[in-house]
Amino acid sequence: MNSKGSGGKLEGFFTGKGFYIVLFLCATVIGVSAWMMAAGDRVVAEDIRKLNRDDADRRRVETIIVPPQAVMQEEMPELEEAAAPAQEETTAVEVMAEQEETQVWREEPAPAAEISPVYVWPVDGALDRGHSLEVLGYDPTMHDWRTHAGVDILAPVGAPVAAAHAGTVESVTQDDLYGTVLAVSHGDGVRTVYANLEENPAVSVGDWVEPGDPIGTVGHTALCEVGQESHLHFVVQVNGVSEDPLAYLPA
Repeated sequence: MNSKGSGGKLEGFFTGKGFYIVLFLCATVIGVSAWMMAAGDRVVAEDIRKLNRDDADRRRVETIIVPPQAVMQEEMPELEEAAAPAQEETTAVEVMAEQEETQVWREEPAPAAEISPVYVWPVDGALDRGHSLEVLGYDPTMHDWRTHAGVDILAPVGAPVAAAHAGTVESVTQDDLYGTVLAVSHGDGVRTVYANLEENPAVSVGDWVEPGDPIGTVGHTALCEVGQESHLHFVVQVNGVSEDPLAYLPA
């Protein structure tokens, strides 16, 4: 009897006002659950935003602190200026080292004192007759006035005769007027001629001679100049034309 009565009352409760009460409670529970979930989402979202802000602040702080060179350059300009001359000094030392190395390997020319003179006097003696192609001079052998294509340098018979300039012995001839004549070609259109030599010169055709090398001795073979004292007849020719030897011999 009691169980049936309780069941009836319960049925009556749910079919009456109780149904709305239960419905209200369920709605309340659902609303509270939804509010709690939303609040939790807000908390999570707020935490995420807070983490993002902290991360952004940390990045800003790192961005400001990262370049220490700028701070050092602003605070210590004197150190930077002091370092610049040291770099320039190092560069100058390197340049000097390169120049010294270049100078070591550069081949220097021989000093002028070691270079042989271009021309030397072929014999040691005083000048007797000079060169003259335009003005006539008296010839003591022919007893007349005539030109003179070379110079006559006084020297005793047997005095050594030297090459006046470097070159190749071109010819050794016996001339009817000038006796034993030796010619040296210098390869530049210039020839030197040595006349009134003794019959047997010290060199042969084709020999190379340097200035001062002995080529023969003074003789007495030039018939056209036997009226003069013993001497060497010396001629300089450029492209076959006689020129004044004194323009080539050292003063």
